[in-house]
Amino acid sequence: MNIQGKLVEIYAVQNVSDRFRKREFVIEYADNPQYPQFIKFEFIQDACEELDKYQVGQDVNVEFNLRGRKWVNPQGQAVYFNTLQAWRLSPAAATAAPEAPGAVPPPPAEPPFITNDDSGDDLPF
Repeated sequence: MNIQGKLVEIYAVQNVSDRFRKREFVIEYADNPQYPQFIKFEFIQDACEELDKYQVGQDVNVEFNLRGRKWVNPQGQAVYFNTLQAWRLSPAAATAAPEAPGAVPPPPAEPPFITNDDSGDDLPF
């Protein structure tokens, strides 16, 4: 999955255990600018350093996996968690410049030349 938005928060690396670490970040996703969404993602392990290349305010493209897990609490109730686990971050692609007024589009390609000449063809049809 992927999404494009503006980087609004970059958090410090969290050492969850001696063998596991994560780093969270938030992007502002404004599919509808009237109602922007703030979405938190995480990088894990060696990918945590990926965020060092970016700054708050930068438009980025996030490629991620949606992760979910179940945990049963001491009372026996099932609790579910979702995580958006990023695996690649890249600068957002620049939008293409609008075409100049009066620009003439290229002519359509001509179809291939087809003949109905059967001479020299020994097929029965």
